[in-house]
Parts: sequence; structure tokens; C-alpha cells
Amino acid sequence: MERAQQGPRARYREQTRAEIKDLALRQLAEGGGTALALTRIAKEMGLSGPALYRYFTGRDDLLDALIRDAYDDAAAAMARAAARSAKGSRGVRARLHDLAEAYRAWAVAEPHRYLLLQGAPVPGYVAPPDTLERARAVLGPFLPLFATGNPGPAVAATVDEMTAWLTAGESVRAWVAQYAPEAVEVTEPAEAAEATGAGGAATAAAAHALAGAVLAWAQLHGSVSLEVAGQFAGMAHRGGTLLGAQMELLADAFGLE
Repeated sequence: MERAQQGPRARYREQTRAEIKDLALRQLAEGGGTALALTRIAKEMGLSGPALYRYFTGRDDLLDALIRDAYDDAAAAMARAAARSAKGSRGVRARLHDLAEAYRAWAVAEPHRYLLLQGAPVPGYVAPPDTLERARAVLGPFLPLFATGNPGPAVAATVDEMTAWLTAGESVRAWVAQYAPEAVEVTEPAEAAEATGAGGAATAAAAHALAGAVLAWAQLHGSVSLEVAGQFAGMAHRGGTLLGAQMELLADAFGLE
């Protein structure tokens, strides 16, 4: 509906920006971040260099758009996976595996876009601040799974550090509340003032959720980045097998059923 209400000039601008981004992604797929060349994109589109800058102010502006799109697409894939996995009677442990495999599947299918998100695509580039919220949207579906956990000694130090982060960080509390509201809800104000009771349980659940999501991200990032970068070539294992084993160990550490 919104697009139908746009005028011809706005639609043309949107289409041209999309074409520029498609060509940029092709360059990234062929040669990585250093292959991105706005002058070559302009030549392929039959535009002059100055004309291209009407749509993107420079290389970094184009990279900003590509990274935002990649985060949004990855987050959408994770949300779809979470919705599918939540149906039926699948346990939390099985749902963790579903999410991990969805993350891996998106990265393997879109390696050049995944690598855009895992560090500076070109020297000196700094991603815009709004990508933080987009990155959190990718990991958000993991939060309610770990909120149900009963962490053991192996992750106790991480849970303690996440508890401190929750206490100090309003934005991280809001992130947990968005995806795992049951982990932060307090039913009785009087109980919230006590060190134990509903308020204490909610705080513990939020810390469990955050610790699990951060540890899952670390495991996913390490395993999937190695696979996407081709580091498993010549080895006998499948990337999915290794990631599955890592998720099993993480599920054990949090007592997920």
C-alpha cells in the first residue's frame, strides 16, 4: 500500500537504489569488501559517478544500507524459524537446535552478506549505531529459551556478569523484556522490592536468558564464521554436525529440557 501511494519519482529512486545494492552485493560475492567499487557500479548502470552519488553519498553509505538489509533479513529468518519451532510440542532443547540451524542456514545461503555483519568489510569502516538493535533482533528469539533454564556451575560466572549488565543497562533490560517478557515481569510490586520472591525469580530468569543468548551467539559466530570462510574444507565433519554438538553442550550447561 505504501509503495502504491508513492509518486513516480519516489518509485524510480527506490528501484535505482535497489539496483545499486544488487550490483554491490554481486561485487561482494565475487571479491569481498575490497571489491566494492562505486565507479564500476555506475558504469554498469549507465550512470555517471556524480549521478550515483544522488542515491548514496559514498561507499560507506552504501555499506550501511547493505548491512541494515542483511541484519533485517537475518532477523526475519530467525523470527520465522522461532514461530515454526514454537508450534506443536517441541521441547526447549529441540527449539534451540532449530534456531541454531536456521542461523547457520541463512549464513551458508548468503555467505557474502553474513560476512558483512561479522567485522569491518573494508579497512576503516564503522557500522552505524542503529545496527546494534538489528543485531539484537537476530538473537532475540534465543532469549525466551534460556529464560526457562537452570544454569549449572560451568556458566555461573557468565550469569553473574549478565546480572550486573542487566542492572546497569536499561537498553539490554528492554531487549530481554521484548523477547522474554515473562523473564522480567513482576506480578506484585511488594514482591519486587524484596530480594527474593517473584521479583528475584524474574531477575534470575532474565540473567539466564541473557547469558544463554550471548553464549549461543559466541558459539554460532565461531562455528558458522569458520564454515562460511571455508575453514572446514578438507575436514570430515559437516558444519551442522559441529554446531549441533555445540548446542547440545550449551543446552546441558543451562539444563534445557
